[in-house]
Amino acid sequence: MLLAVYARRLDDTEVNTLKQLILHTHNRGISLIFHKNLEPGLKTHKEILIDKPVYFSTTKQLAGLMPQVFISVGGDGTLLDSILYVKDLGIPVLGINTGRLGFLSNTSPGELETAIDQIAASAYSLEPRTLLETTVKGQNSYTTYSLNDVSLHKRDTSAMITIHASLNGAFFNTYWADGLLVSTPTGSTAYSLSCGGPILFPDAKSLLITPVAPHNLNVRPIIVSDDSIVEMKIEGRGTNFLMAFDSRNKVVDYQCLIKIKKAHFVLNLVKFNEKTFVNTLQDKLNWGKDNRNLAEQNTYI
Repeated sequence: MLLAVYARRLDDTEVNTLKQLILHTHNRGISLIFHKNLEPGLKTHKEILIDKPVYFSTTKQLAGLMPQVFISVGGDGTLLDSILYVKDLGIPVLGINTGRLGFLSNTSPGELETAIDQIAASAYSLEPRTLLETTVKGQNSYTTYSLNDVSLHKRDTSAMITIHASLNGAFFNTYWADGLLVSTPTGSTAYSLSCGGPILFPDAKSLLITPVAPHNLNVRPIIVSDDSIVEMKIEGRGTNFLMAFDSRNKVVDYQCLIKIKKAHFVLNLVKFNEKTFVNTLQDKLNWGKDNRNLAEQNTYI
């Protein structure tokens, strides 16, 4: 069995987790390959014993090796980076959470060895997550993918931007706001949640459009079918605005046309049977933890 390991860096938390991962997989006869980011850290931390590590840095290299699982060591932002490498290869992704909240990377370092054992025994399932495909059409056109959301923001001025949005080719709304988000169900618990958007279950066949500080009091987040195509043109002071694809930022000219739709492939997250999305809401948002709920909870146990 071959596993790929990715982390943005190796601080003290990641070092301890990586040492644990290397030791346990070695004892199980499991091979590892590492992202190029980890090469300086592996050379610096001599206590991490690994003979002739193999590195990857591109999707093409990953496709040539085709590991059974892609392991992300870090927080949710680190797991979001996995899309840049896994893309449409279908390699399942497991997040080991050494960050803070951990909605996506919800396996703790203390659960790492059990998780590896379950992977080795194929005692896991795949949870497909919708991805967004965003095409920016302008002088330098490009297409990119995101798991949580695509966000548009004002830049370099306190003034609002004006976002003209169409849905499936028909005019939908003009947003006067600080920005606008298009989110997947996965992204409903990310930026959109802090902007007042609803929480969607990961398997919902929907996309979420959420304004950021809109100047129209009657403008609210809206849920649309995930076969919808959202197109936007932006106006404002200055010459450009800021776009973010998950945690990756890019400056975009006002003349560009933005097209967002569901990608033709998904990201498969490794799911262990004992964990559900309801458990995640309870653990991360403290749902059901009010003492007044205890008597009611007991009736369902």
